[in-house]
Amino acid sequence: MQRRILEAGRLSGSSANKQQWRFVVVESEDAKQRVSETVYVPANFTTSAFSVAVVTYGKGPGGFDAGRVAQNMMLAAWNEGVGSCPNAWPDRDAARAALGVGEDEDPIIVVSFGYPAKPVDPERRSPEEWIAAANRKPFDELVTRI
Repeated sequence: MQRRILEAGRLSGSSANKQQWRFVVVESEDAKQRVSETVYVPANFTTSAFSVAVVTYGKGPGGFDAGRVAQNMMLAAWNEGVGSCPNAWPDRDAARAALGVGEDEDPIIVVSFGYPAKPVDPERRSPEEWIAAANRKPFDELVTRI
């Protein structure tokens, strides 16, 4: 399962197919504790089965590509019955130190993965019901046609 999630990230599209990223898998309790001290929301990090930091390097749209990687991993996890939650760092220098990455690398996002406390049944609602229940801005407020 973890390998499939990581492969989904690895196979993500990237700008000019440069794939200027790497993944730091955080799974030991010591590493979880160390890294949790550097993220915005430590609780979802410390209680996860494992987390993956997406670290970029070089010039280019690193943040955009990292977002694509994270989204692919989150979708692959959902397909495996695994929940996920993105997180980030208020201080990237502290994150670099906690993750053990170089100064020329940029930790963009970390995604925590784990199993939901109660079973999830996506079939219990229609797509329209899921959309109606989502806490999102109205469609017409976000979409403009020209």
